[in-house]
Amino acid sequence: MEAGKKIVVPWDFTEVAENALSQAVMIAKILDNKIVLLHIAKKEKEIEEAKAKLIEVAQSAATKHEVEVEAEVKEGTIFTTIGEYTKDNEDINLVVMGTHGMKGMQKLTGSWALKVIVSSYAPFIVIQDTPKEKNSFDKIVFPVNFKSENREKLIWAIYFGKIFNATIHFIKQEVSDKNLVKKVNQNLSFAKKYLSKYNVNYEIATSEASNLAQGTIDYAKSIDADLMLIMTTKNIGTIDYVLGASEQFIIANTAKIPVMCVNPRKATHFSLSTF
Repeated sequence: MEAGKKIVVPWDFTEVAENALSQAVMIAKILDNKIVLLHIAKKEKEIEEAKAKLIEVAQSAATKHEVEVEAEVKEGTIFTTIGEYTKDNEDINLVVMGTHGMKGMQKLTGSWALKVIVSSYAPFIVIQDTPKEKNSFDKIVFPVNFKSENREKLIWAIYFGKIFNATIHFIKQEVSDKNLVKKVNQNLSFAKKYLSKYNVNYEIATSEASNLAQGTIDYAKSIDADLMLIMTTKNIGTIDYVLGASEQFIIANTAKIPVMCVNPRKATHFSLSTF
């Protein structure tokens, strides 16, 4: 369906990178994508040795998983270079990245992972654990709030809903302000309209938690969800990393459910015209 497109897996030669690769393989086989293992070297002198090691990993992975796997090494930092790579390569469908808790890959926890994600021109799927032994995302949780920046996320919900025959589980934010209630309901109505147009199954629930991030996690755990689909904060700044944007709590959820993060910029990597 997406022959010629690529899925990038940031690679640091650790077990969590292997977990991300396993998840990427499942998606790549369904989308007919290639996989690119992308290693970020801190210094130019490290590139040659890292590239030789990465080529061996890529060749082994290609044989093991029966998918096309490429190796790429760039000098820089994970916080900017991955994003630059996705900007320079429009054939990238998405990035599948593993996180490490409080160690490895420059302490890539929820907040640091978010800092990597918001620089990207392709959506991220963040993996904390070994993926489930299944070949689909059957249950995708989609939080709905009062913000208008949801179109790109909705497109991906339809896209994955069609490809995986998934059910999109809307979790609606409970708010008291009448104006915000109206906006939440408008966003939900808009989402329902387009999922119905493309014959994507959906269900609706209302969060009783004090904030939507916690409500989303609680609901995803209760239905044993395969994926949570969220938008990142538009124009996120340093204060968000310090105080904690809601996304980072979802990314680092204790249930270790994979999280797909879509940045609020125009989706250019694919079209729904084939559906």
